[in-house]
Amino acid sequence: MSSEQNGGSPSRSAAPPEAPRTLAEDLRARDDSALAALLRARPDLLSPVPGDLTQLATRAGTRSSVVRALEHLDQFTLQTAEALAVAPGALPPSGAGPQESRPAVKEALARLLPGEEAAERLPHALAELRARALVWGPEEQPRLVRTAKELLTSPSPTGLGPTLVEAVAAAGSAKPSPSRLQETLARVGLPGTHDPVSALSALTALFSDPERMAALLAEAPEGAEAVLRKLEWGPPYGAVDLEAPSPPVGWLLDRALLVPTGAEPTGSGGGAGAGTGQSPPGSVVLPREVALHLRGGRAHRVLEPTAPPLAVTRMYDPATVDATAAGQALTAVATVEELLGYWESEPPSVLRAGGLGVRDLKRTAVALDLPEPAAAFWIELAYVAGLVASDGEVDEAYAPTPAYDEWLRAAPAERWATLAMAWYAATRTAGLVGGGSLPVTGVPPLVGVPTSERSREWGRSREWTDARGRGLAPLGPGLDRSPAPEVRQRALVLLAESAPGSAPERGTVRERLRWERPLLGNRAAARAAGQATGQAMGQAAGQGEADGGQGLRARLLDWALDEAETLGVTGRGALASYARPLLAAGRADGPHTRGPHDADAADATRAAVAKALAPHLPEPLSEVLLQADLTAVAPGPLERDLSAFLSVLADVESKGGATVYRFTPGSVRRALDTGCTAADLHAFLAEHSGTPVPQPLTYLIDDVARKHGQVRVGAASSYVRCDDDALLAEILADRRSAPLRLRKLAPTVLASAAPPDQLLGRLREMGYAPAAESAEGDVLLARPDAHRTPPRTAPEPVPEGPPAPDAALLTAAVRAIRAGDHAALLPHKPKPPAAPPPAGGLPRTVMAETLATMQSATLSGTPVWIGYVNADGAASQRVIAPVKVEGGFVTAYDHTADEVRTYPLHRITGVAEVAEG
Repeated sequence: MSSEQNGGSPSRSAAPPEAPRTLAEDLRARDDSALAALLRARPDLLSPVPGDLTQLATRAGTRSSVVRALEHLDQFTLQTAEALAVAPGALPPSGAGPQESRPAVKEALARLLPGEEAAERLPHALAELRARALVWGPEEQPRLVRTAKELLTSPSPTGLGPTLVEAVAAAGSAKPSPSRLQETLARVGLPGTHDPVSALSALTALFSDPERMAALLAEAPEGAEAVLRKLEWGPPYGAVDLEAPSPPVGWLLDRALLVPTGAEPTGSGGGAGAGTGQSPPGSVVLPREVALHLRGGRAHRVLEPTAPPLAVTRMYDPATVDATAAGQALTAVATVEELLGYWESEPPSVLRAGGLGVRDLKRTAVALDLPEPAAAFWIELAYVAGLVASDGEVDEAYAPTPAYDEWLRAAPAERWATLAMAWYAATRTAGLVGGGSLPVTGVPPLVGVPTSERSREWGRSREWTDARGRGLAPLGPGLDRSPAPEVRQRALVLLAESAPGSAPERGTVRERLRWERPLLGNRAAARAAGQATGQAMGQAAGQGEADGGQGLRARLLDWALDEAETLGVTGRGALASYARPLLAAGRADGPHTRGPHDADAADATRAAVAKALAPHLPEPLSEVLLQADLTAVAPGPLERDLSAFLSVLADVESKGGATVYRFTPGSVRRALDTGCTAADLHAFLAEHSGTPVPQPLTYLIDDVARKHGQVRVGAASSYVRCDDDALLAEILADRRSAPLRLRKLAPTVLASAAPPDQLLGRLREMGYAPAAESAEGDVLLARPDAHRTPPRTAPEPVPEGPPAPDAALLTAAVRAIRAGDHAALLPHKPKPPAAPPPAGGLPRTVMAETLATMQSATLSGTPVWIGYVNADGAASQRVIAPVKVEGGFVTAYDHTADEVRTYPLHRITGVAEVAEG
C-alpha cells in the first residue's frame, strides 16, 4: 500500500502536488501557530503526543476524536458541516483528474445555506472547521474528513436521505435490474444508455436540474407530490405496499422518485435505523436529489447563522445586585460552617455502596432548617471544596477534614472565594440527588418525544438513577456530569456580557446555549443511560437535539443558575461584580487547564475574588442586643468566637438579615456542661451586649447554675447521687422516672439499670439539671468531640476529555511533531534488509549489520535512520548521530528529541544510512 493510500505523503523528492491529497499533507502545509491552535482546540490529540504529522492526521480522523470535535461547534458551524456532508461534489467523481473537473463544493454550499447572513458567516464557519481539522483541501473544494461525513449522514440531521446512486446500491433484493433502469429512463423522457452506471448518472442529472424536475412533477398524478412532501424534511423513509402500490406511489416508483429499500415495512417515518447496520424502517426512501428540489435547494428547514439574542427581563442598580449577592454569600459561608459544625460532633455514616443515606440527609436538612435538595447542594459543595470526606475508619463516617480548620481561620471573603472556585470547576451535580425526580420549571419538552413519554422522561429517567434504578445519593458515585463546568461557565459568561445589573430571561439564555453548543451533553446523557457504545456515541454526534443531550443540558443550565443565586455569585438574576475575576480566569485558562502553574493561578484567582468581595461584606459584630424576653438579636454577622459560644449558650430561633437567639434552661445548662460557671456566663454577656443584661436572663442563669451539678450520674450500670435526700425522694416518686427503674441504695444514692447517657437525658427531660461524674467523683465536662478525618484532597473534576494544554506544552508538542515528521520523511539510502519490512514500516537489519553501521557512523560522524521499540513496546523511527557505541548501548544525538540519548542496541530494530542531500 502506498503512503498516499494509508494517510502518509510522498517523499520530498517527488514534485509537490497542486493541492493536498491527504489530511496529513494539508497539516504539513500549515504553520506552527495553526498546529498549536488545532492541538488547543482538540487536546485529545495530545494523548500521547503524536510521533509525526501522519499520526496526528490519523488520530484526528478517529471516531471518538471527531465526536468530541463536533460537540464544540456552534449551531451554524455544525449546520455547515452537515451541509458539506450532503453537498454534491463533496468527494471527487470516480476517475476525475484535474482540479477543474470537480464540482464546485463551495458553490453547492452557498445553495444549501442560502441567505445574506449565511453567506457572510460561511467563510468563518469553514475556517473554524478547517482549524479543527474537520475540513481540509483547497479553499474552493473543502472536504469533510471521512469519519465526520459518516457521522453526519447516518442518518443526516438535515433529514436528507441517501443519494439516488447510494439508495439503489443499498436496495438489496429490491435493486432495479438494468432493463428496469432503461424503462425508467424512457418514462422520464431520457434516451437509453448502455449500462446502469450511466443510467443512474442521467437520472441524477435530471433530478438536480430544477427546470426539468419541475416539468416532470407537473406531469404527476394527483396525490403524488403530497406523498413526496411527507418525506421532504425527513425522515426520508416511508412504508408503502410495494406489491400493490396506489397510483400516485406507483407513478413515483416507476420514475425512481421513490426507491425501494428492500426492507420489510415497519411503519411510516423515522430514520433511526439508517446507517446503523440495520434495515431502514420503511420500504421506500426519498433520494437526496429529489428532496433538495422539493426544499428549494435548502439543507435545513430552519437555518441559524446568528446567535439568538438575550432578552433582559429586569434591570437593577448594580449596587443593589452586589448587596443582594453579598448577603447570600455570607449566608453560604455560614451554612457550610453550620453544616460541618453539626457533622464534627455527629458524623453521619457512609453507605456500603458509598454516599450519604436518606435518613442522614433528612436529619441534616432538619438541622440546617432547609429542604433536602438544598441540603444536598451544600453537602456536595463542602465535599468538592475539600472540607468534608470519609474518615476511612472501620465504621466509616463523613467528617470535616483538616482543611476545614484552615478554612475557618480565613476571612469570610476568602472562605467564600474557596467555595465559589470549587463550585465553578466541579463536575459533580447536586441536582441529580434523589434520581432527579423533581421537574425543572421552564425546561422545554424533548424534541421528537410524544407527550405520554415526555411525562415519564421528566419523572425519573435512567440518567438520574444508579444501575438498580435507585435515586443517586449525596457524596456517592454517579453524580459527575462532564458538561456541567462548561454549561456553568457559559451561562455566567453570558450574564457577564450583558449590561451590569441586567437579568436576562432564562429561556433566552437556554436558547443561546443551545445555539453555541447544540451537541453538548449528548454523549454524557448516553453514557449515563448505559448506552455509551461506539454506535450510540455516533448517533449522539449526528442526531443533535433528538436525544437526551438537550434534556441534560437544559437541566444543567437551570441548576447552574439556581446554584449561582443560592451561592451568591448572582443577585436577583444578574451577575455580581465581584464574581467577574472568577469568570476572567475561566475564560483565560478554561475550567480544566493542564500546566505547571495551576496552583499559583488558582491562588491568584482566589485572592482576586476575595479582594473584590471584601468591600461588599459588613464588618463582623462583637455585640448582640439582649432583650427581656430571653432573646438576643444579632443584626449582622458576628465574630466567629462570639458566634460559636453564643450558639452553645442559646438556641438559634430564626435566621435572615438578623439572627435571633433564645436562652432556655437547656441551652444554659449546655454552656455550664462545658465547664463554665455562672460568673463566666454573666461576664461573657456583659462584655458582648450592646444593652444592659436583662434581669430575667440573669435570674435564668443563676437558677440553672444553682441546680446544675446537685444531681450526679455515674456508672453502676448507672447511679444518681445527690446530697439533698429530699430531691432524690422527689425523683424516685416522680412517675416519669418509672422507665429508669430507680431504686434507693442509700439516703443520697439511687441506682438504675439504664446507661448513664440515657439516665442523663431522661432526668433533663424531667426538668432537672444533672451533671455526669467520673468514677473518682469529678464532674465530666460535656465538650463535644470535634471529629476530623486524616488529611484528604478535594475530589478532582472528571472532565469529558484531556485538559486543555498550556502554551509551554503546545510549543514542545509542535516541535516534537515537526521533528518526528522530518525524521519520517527524510530520504535514506536503499539497503536491502535481511527481512524486508512492510511498506511504511521500521527498518530491519540483523544485529551484526546494525552494530557495524553504528560503528561506521560513529567514525564518520554521519546521521543514521533507526527503528526503535521502547520498554512499553511502542515503536518509533528516529534520526540519530552516533557518538559512542559501547557495552551494548549507543550514545547519540537524537534529532527527533533534540537531545543526547542512550539506546540499548537490542531495542533497535534496524538501521539505514541517511541519503545525502
